[in-house]
Amino acid sequence: MAEKKAEKKAKREDKRKRALDRKTKEETHTAKSWAREWMDAILFAAIATMIIRALFLEAYRIPTPSMESSLLTGDFLLVSKVHYGARTPMTLGVPFTGLYARGLNIPSTRLPGFMDIRRGDIVVFNYPYEDEPISRKTNYIKRAVAIAGDTLEINDKVFLINGEPEEKRTTYEQHYEVRVRERLRLSPSKVRTAGGVILQTSGDTYRINMTREVAEEMLEWPEIEYVRPFVLPETFNDYPRQPFTFARGFQGNYHHLPEMVVPREGQVITLTDENWHIYERILREYEGNTVSRGDGTFIINGEHTSEYTIQQNYYFMVGDSRDNSEDSRFWGFVPEDHVVGRAWIIYFSWDGERFLPRLNRLFNRINK
Repeated sequence: MAEKKAEKKAKREDKRKRALDRKTKEETHTAKSWAREWMDAILFAAIATMIIRALFLEAYRIPTPSMESSLLTGDFLLVSKVHYGARTPMTLGVPFTGLYARGLNIPSTRLPGFMDIRRGDIVVFNYPYEDEPISRKTNYIKRAVAIAGDTLEINDKVFLINGEPEEKRTTYEQHYEVRVRERLRLSPSKVRTAGGVILQTSGDTYRINMTREVAEEMLEWPEIEYVRPFVLPETFNDYPRQPFTFARGFQGNYHHLPEMVVPREGQVITLTDENWHIYERILREYEGNTVSRGDGTFIINGEHTSEYTIQQNYYFMVGDSRDNSEDSRFWGFVPEDHVVGRAWIIYFSWDGERFLPRLNRLFNRINK
């Protein structure tokens, strides 16, 4: 009798153990299935993000005031790559990191877009003046003041495009010279409230960064004698202190640039000692030619010639804060293969001075 009880107890214990093992296996399988589902979801999200970022949209933050007042420091943008066409990958790297295989450059092309860059577009591009693969260069954002084939001239800070002054925008900022009447002072807080920033004071004269609209308003103030754009004299030359070959080649400054044609694909240029500073980086860096020169002669890829056919379109990019922007006036043209995309929408904006979001800028489309 005791043996039967022991046998029954052993069977119950064995049955309980098998049930426990089965439950444990089921729980383990469920946990593995849950983990696998999450891993699959994360992998899918990562791949989808890479595809969207590579071909459609990329996020960008405005780090400097060079585009104010059109775009403010702290604006977060979505940059559209479909407008001008996305570039296929140029390097092989680890997604979402800055790691990539140095020395391995992949032949790249631009997919079809539904529009070309237009004069006045706000464009994100890779900063040309860096010694890195194109897609690994720093992203810059400026306005395309002149496009391929345009004739450009800057006269007393006024941009002439194909002989006509460029379209004026109310958001453009520049430095103005402001003089107050005798024995009066200009209140910094009043200027700041109006939308300007005092940069320099010399007796009764102030240099203020502001838009044309603020300048016109200030002209009505009783303490103001005059307001006029601050323009460097043509003879002022600060280029010896500049690292940029393009800028140093002009005998003047960025408020005055002589007439030039923005290079376009298929354009045949004649090289001279006088214009070499304009085209040097185009030939050597952007279009990969071997060039040697001396005594007015040029050897391009082993051939003695002074003529060269431009291989791609170029653009003259300038910041909207005209006296607070390092741009094409200093380092030259932007090649088409450096173009990332068109600034499209502001999805968030953070005011770093007040530590508050700028709610009135959320989801604003970026217009010309």
